[in-house]
Amino acid sequence: MGRTLYQKLVESHTVARLDEQNVLLYADLHIMNEYTSPQAFAGLHEAGRKVAVPGQHLSVVDHIIPTHPVSFRIIQDPSSALQASNLAKNCSEHGIVLFDTNDALQGIEHVIAPELGMIRPGMVVLCGDSHTTTYGAFGALGFGIGTSEVEHVLATQTLVYRLAKDMRIRVDGVLPLGSSAKDLIMYVISCIGAQGARGYVVEFQGSAIAALSMEARMTLCNMAVEAGARGALIAPDDAATQYVLERAPEIAAQYKEAALADWATLHSDGDAAFDAEHIFDAGEVAPYVTWGTSPDQAVPVTGKIPSPASAQDPTVRAASEQALRYTGLQSGTAMEGIAVQRVFIGSCTNARIEDLRIVAGIVKGRKVAPSVRAMVVPGSGAVRRQAEREGIAQILIDSGFEWRQPGCSMCLAMNDDFLLPGERCASTTNRNFEGRQGRGGITHLMSPAMAAAAAITGCITDVRKLGEVHV
Repeated sequence: MGRTLYQKLVESHTVARLDEQNVLLYADLHIMNEYTSPQAFAGLHEAGRKVAVPGQHLSVVDHIIPTHPVSFRIIQDPSSALQASNLAKNCSEHGIVLFDTNDALQGIEHVIAPELGMIRPGMVVLCGDSHTTTYGAFGALGFGIGTSEVEHVLATQTLVYRLAKDMRIRVDGVLPLGSSAKDLIMYVISCIGAQGARGYVVEFQGSAIAALSMEARMTLCNMAVEAGARGALIAPDDAATQYVLERAPEIAAQYKEAALADWATLHSDGDAAFDAEHIFDAGEVAPYVTWGTSPDQAVPVTGKIPSPASAQDPTVRAASEQALRYTGLQSGTAMEGIAVQRVFIGSCTNARIEDLRIVAGIVKGRKVAPSVRAMVVPGSGAVRRQAEREGIAQILIDSGFEWRQPGCSMCLAMNDDFLLPGERCASTTNRNFEGRQGRGGITHLMSPAMAAAAAITGCITDVRKLGEVHV
């Protein structure tokens, strides 16, 4: 029997088999941020332990950082400032690289790690953040871990890991004009449910997946966790290899041949068995928008909010009823035309240069609606500088967008970027939970193109109606 890509990655990193369901897994890279690491370092210090392999850890200040467009950033909130200073102290003590508040390379952890060439095919990458699944775009097994697990990884460079099941999601066909990887993953989640991949590592296959850019693949894998997936994978191909080699010059001639040979084996064998499988046609994917408080509560922008009564599962029905109460919407309401007061373009899902190019192409020569406050938060300092070099930033500013410094920003409102109670936001983020972007705030997830259209029109709008859009 052949092996799946997931099985190959786990086997190649298994230090010891603990029992039938658990292994001791070696981590090639561990990424930390300021809010999931303090207790882990405290536990390490109390036990008198050191970090086992400091060079295989990376730290970033990203969740609590303010994104105001100033040249030098200062974290004013006392508790947030303490988190950042503690991280700096711990990293200094243990010899761990830190991209601090004003570092030129600072940015969102899941944006900077790939752009700096740190993510390579075949790696196991851990982070105290659920969207570590992003790295599956490179054929790397990435997943989020808890604080106690962070301490274990710091001390041993390993993790006690419970094995997952294998799921294949095959997508063939061509995405229609106006639809993107963000729409594709929202479509998939709406079909299989927020728990549809629970307990599985998902491997995406098919011609539609192969046609995606690396940035689009990162978007796809980033949001797989919103279907409950414990990981997401795409077998590395020429596009992935080229992306990595361009950003990792240290893979010199003497290492390149061996690396390429190893990466070529990173695919599921033809006779590998999957525990579950879903097949989709990319041609059926329209621009999608969430209407509720879970990523699976989504419909095409041309659709209407479904009735809770249509749900056979009583749990799903109750969740839909609560979502409508929270969002202040009614079943049967058309998605198009719902007014928004805020637009947020950013997050580890959609804050890369490709996303900003798409937004600029839509808003160029247009103005943000007077009723809307719109902001763009690039995913990293490198993305911000590139957007400025390409003229993207000026297009956004001229259109009325706030051009901010990099950070997680309003994705989760752990900083001073947040929604006010009752404010409705068109957002390129990954979660629309109650209060996620601010207490009482209402989030509608959508693609960068759709968010740009909402900023211009002041309401949820089918971006295809604004003219030819290439996403």
